[in-house]
Amino acid sequence: MVEQVIFNIIFTGLFYLLIALSFSLVYFSARFFHIAHAIVITSGAYLTFLFAFQISAPFAIAVISAIALSTCLGLLCEVIVYRPMRKRNVSTLAYLIASIGLYVILQNLVSLVFGDDTRIIQTEEVTVGHEIFGAYITSIQIITIVVSNALFVVITLFLHYSSIGKSIRAVSSNPELCNIYGIDSNRVILIAFGIGSALAAIVGILSAMDTNMTPTFGFNLLLYGVVVMIIGGVGSTRGLIAGALLVATAQHLAAYYIDTKWVDAITYVILILFLIWKPLGFSGKQLRKVEI
Repeated sequence: MVEQVIFNIIFTGLFYLLIALSFSLVYFSARFFHIAHAIVITSGAYLTFLFAFQISAPFAIAVISAIALSTCLGLLCEVIVYRPMRKRNVSTLAYLIASIGLYVILQNLVSLVFGDDTRIIQTEEVTVGHEIFGAYITSIQIITIVVSNALFVVITLFLHYSSIGKSIRAVSSNPELCNIYGIDSNRVILIAFGIGSALAAIVGILSAMDTNMTPTFGFNLLLYGVVVMIIGGVGSTRGLIAGALLVATAQHLAAYYIDTKWVDAITYVILILFLIWKPLGFSGKQLRKVEI
């Protein structure tokens, strides 16, 4: 049983890490809480379901198409809604309200098209799983671990060593100064939205394949990612890892020793404690100006 709990913590921690990474890319470049990011997570799963099970396309094609279209959805949010607002220099609160409005509209559209019933992207028969070191691991969980690790490493290297990645970090630090030095902040933000949206779509697909999906499940996953990002600290890769493992550990220990009903409560208790006693998170770094 202990081995299973340890595996569950590692698996969940890596999954939350991927969610936090996808959201932080958008947040640190655009500097507001893109709540509509949740619907990009949802769309990845539902578009895969649409292509694979209703149109009967090959599963690989369905996944690629779903990721591409979900990425386009994220890009459209930036181009059609946020960029015009940025040109008018609106307040951060206006971005947040617009993002919430986008999420509500698109989430209801998903409910209208697919219904509110719980669905699952099932590609194989349900089995006990593979036994590894006393813990049972399903095939999709193995895939999730591998994909999460690989994407986290690739994106981290991309941000630190590629010219575009360095531009994203620069815009995250000071967009006005970047414009002065000839870096197009709008272009960089658009790239960050594209990468973050693609990661969000992958998160939605992996989650739906492992458990199930409803039109609102993306919002629940996004909240966990936001908590991990806040606990981890601003712009810190190591902080994200520590935050993801802390949240996953607290959730599974609460489920094991208390009750699964306490999972969410424990998560937000940890968040509140960090906001009170360690508001800069594990990294201890602070933005020039923090905005929500």
